[in-house]
Amino acid sequence: QVQLVESGGGLVQAGGSLRLSCAASGGTFGRLNMAWFRQAAGKDREFVAAISFNGGSTIYADSVKGRFTISRDNAENTVNLQMNSLKPEDTAAYYCAAAWGSLMWRNHESWQYWGQGTQVTVSS
Repeated sequence: QVQLVESGGGLVQAGGSLRLSCAASGGTFGRLNMAWFRQAAGKDREFVAAISFNGGSTIYADSVKGRFTISRDNAENTVNLQMNSLKPEDTAAYYCAAAWGSLMWRNHESWQYWGQGTQVTVSS
């Protein structure tokens, strides 16, 4: 059973930066595709970014492209999300997700394992 633990959330002013991390255990990390989703209060969970098992492919939601960067360290079993130029509309709980094999990257139902989430609040 894969376990995911997020960290790095917090309160930041608009225009600032945060770096989220997700530590994975219980599986062969180097074979897991990884992603970040977010969910704002009263809204559906939405895709943010994903990275393939070997780091060779990354995709982003249009709303974060050019501001957020997803990366992974297979030696440390971690995936990170560097968030720059944050906006109030980025405020949400951010969730790390993992899945084996091929999948529909932007569809949260495709992802098999989830962390508990970390809150990001961006003040204006």
